[in-house]
Amino acid sequence: MIEIKSKREIELIKEACKIVALVHKAIENAIKPGITTKELDNIAERVIKENGGIPAQKGYPSYQKGVMPFPSSICASINDEVIHGIPSERVHLKDGDLVSVDLVALKNGYNGDAARTYIVGKGSKEAEKLVEVTRKAFFEGIKFAKPGYRIGDISNAIGEFVEKNGFSVVKEFQGHGIGREMHEDPGIPNYGKPGKGPRIESGMTLAIEPMVIAGNPDICELDDGWTIVTEDGSLAAHYENTILVTENEPKVLTLL
Repeated sequence: MIEIKSKREIELIKEACKIVALVHKAIENAIKPGITTKELDNIAERVIKENGGIPAQKGYPSYQKGVMPFPSSICASINDEVIHGIPSERVHLKDGDLVSVDLVALKNGYNGDAARTYIVGKGSKEAEKLVEVTRKAFFEGIKFAKPGYRIGDISNAIGEFVEKNGFSVVKEFQGHGIGREMHEDPGIPNYGKPGKGPRIESGMTLAIEPMVIAGNPDICELDDGWTIVTEDGSLAAHYENTILVTENEPKVLTLL
């Protein structure tokens, strides 16, 4: 069931989203060659807690039997890692690396969610294009996050834009509603047919998140039970914001 949020709920979601935006700003300022993804994780947890929040991903249960709960406050996915990369003290970021940081903050019972792909130092032209197309795909999608459209209109806009620019979208994972739960209805794929899916209504809060691959769209899961990588070893990027559907233009809640 898709929840339409009350004014009070929207204000609480905005508080969680502001924390997420502050964390991403701190991570953006900290990323440089030589830093570890565990150091980035520590920064994120500190900023979340300083602002009265809880790192919602830490301890998040896997749906697979025998797989540990997620151990960190952020997902940090490097280069060919698409999503759900686990921060490590052993991996030092290098000049030209891509690192996708996805994080969820919980405050007063409500969640905010956003992801960014950062280029460490100077990136290749391909990497720069991939990151920019992924970001722009989000904004192409939310042009249709208005009453009168359907979820499929968002999905189609994202997928068409990505493929027009020579890249592939991940089909096995998708965006989602968000509120009291990190993942709520509706699911929001990054591809699909326009005019299909649930109708969009004012008061919906949605986490829309293009996940884009430079090569073919096939993915696989590493033995840790979390990290998703591109099958052909090509680069991947991820861009996500929590938005509020209004009677007019959508509001992006996870940008400062």
